[in-house]
Amino acid sequence: MTATSQAVRGTLYIVSAPSGAGKTSLVAALLERVEQVEVSVSHTTRKPRAGEVDGEHYHFVSAEEFLGMIEDGQLLEHAKVFDNFYGTARASVEERLDAGMDVILEIDWQGARQVRAAVPDAHSIFILPPSRDELERRLRGRGQDSEEVIQRRLRDAESDCTHFREYDYTVVNSDFERAVSDLASIFRSNRLRTVEQEIRSASTIRNLLASAPGTA
Repeated sequence: MTATSQAVRGTLYIVSAPSGAGKTSLVAALLERVEQVEVSVSHTTRKPRAGEVDGEHYHFVSAEEFLGMIEDGQLLEHAKVFDNFYGTARASVEERLDAGMDVILEIDWQGARQVRAAVPDAHSIFILPPSRDELERRLRGRGQDSEEVIQRRLRDAESDCTHFREYDYTVVNSDFERAVSDLASIFRSNRLRTVEQEIRSASTIRNLLASAPGTA
């Protein structure tokens, strides 16, 4: 990271999707293509799944600890999903944004509403599956849930999709490579905004305008 880019505060992104839309895979691919982007590690009260590492996939905490964080105002957002609490620590997000990193919050529409209220300049992206049939196929393809759980996830996913209009951008994951490209274009185009370019490319702009009439 250059000295110039360090002066630019990062952008907060909200990425939401129904279960089975491919959000996790898309975000992982995005991180390989776009620099200075990272995913915030959420806190949760659910138990770790096989292969999950505390502090890497989630911060696993007890319900008592989580409720204490809510009471102390430490969370930027929180929600109860599938009988467990999930939330984002405010301090860690602010620290990374101040360091010039774009930060992604992988949260549901409930959490997204809270973040938009607290951080109005956050950018929000909703990822849609290409069809209901494909969504069901993906949910069944995991091979780790009972029929009851699959049906509940499918109902919840259909309900989640109704909230896509609340978001700034919508990406349809019908073709994975196209969806990753669409996602990356959002991040890259936002960095080309004049207000950011004036900071990122300050030296270039200063040299170009050094002799221009009316410039100091």
